[in-house]
Amino acid sequence: MKKIGYFLMLFLASLLVVPTVDAQAPNTLTAKEKKQGWTLLFNGKDFSGWRQCNGKAMPANWTIDDQAMRVSLGEGKKPGQGSGGDILFGDKKYRNFELSIDWKASDMANSGIFYYVREVPGKPIYYAAPEVQVLDNVNATDNKIDSHLAGSLYDMLPADPANVKPVGEWNTIVIKVKDGKVTHTQNGKKVCEYTLWTKEWDSMVNNSKFKNFPGFTEGISKEGYIGLQDHGYTVWFRNIKIREL
Repeated sequence: MKKIGYFLMLFLASLLVVPTVDAQAPNTLTAKEKKQGWTLLFNGKDFSGWRQCNGKAMPANWTIDDQAMRVSLGEGKKPGQGSGGDILFGDKKYRNFELSIDWKASDMANSGIFYYVREVPGKPIYYAAPEVQVLDNVNATDNKIDSHLAGSLYDMLPADPANVKPVGEWNTIVIKVKDGKVTHTQNGKKVCEYTLWTKEWDSMVNNSKFKNFPGFTEGISKEGYIGLQDHGYTVWFRNIKIREL
């Protein structure tokens, strides 16, 4: 009986031992993702394919930090003051796609992810492109308006639910655009849904700060670059991958 009890205890203990599985390395694709058509826009080592919006080189306030793109406060600037460091992936324009990005905010941070970027000389990246908001929802000064919170279609449609993770933790945003129909999925939950080039879209534009932006009143482009914003705060981006639909 003692032997039976001893072996029974060993058996039960073995059930509690769960083999560990290594997490997927940052900035890599699984075999399944490759088969599904995903490609990386960032290799975790350098800025290949990226450049300043309306420029040719990468701005100095962008660096590689622990396999992530890191944008920081530009020299001589105060928090909240960008230094012309908005960037885009300049190798290709996209029309129908699914874009996935991990982002992490510092305290009070504010930034944005753009799609259908149309470069207009002398104008900022947000002049003619929809923005998906990146924000420290707790301490950022721009947290008073629902449509300015993380995951929102900036100044047009709030993210619901507001499920952003705290400062210092990684969030994943997936932006899907197919024939004008757009969804934002943040941390596994769909938080925004809208359709471009419709009466409803025009109404949202007219009720936003973009109502007098020619880039919006003339109409959002039907293809364009993927872009990231320099808003004068430290923000990290990694696992930037896209697949065309």
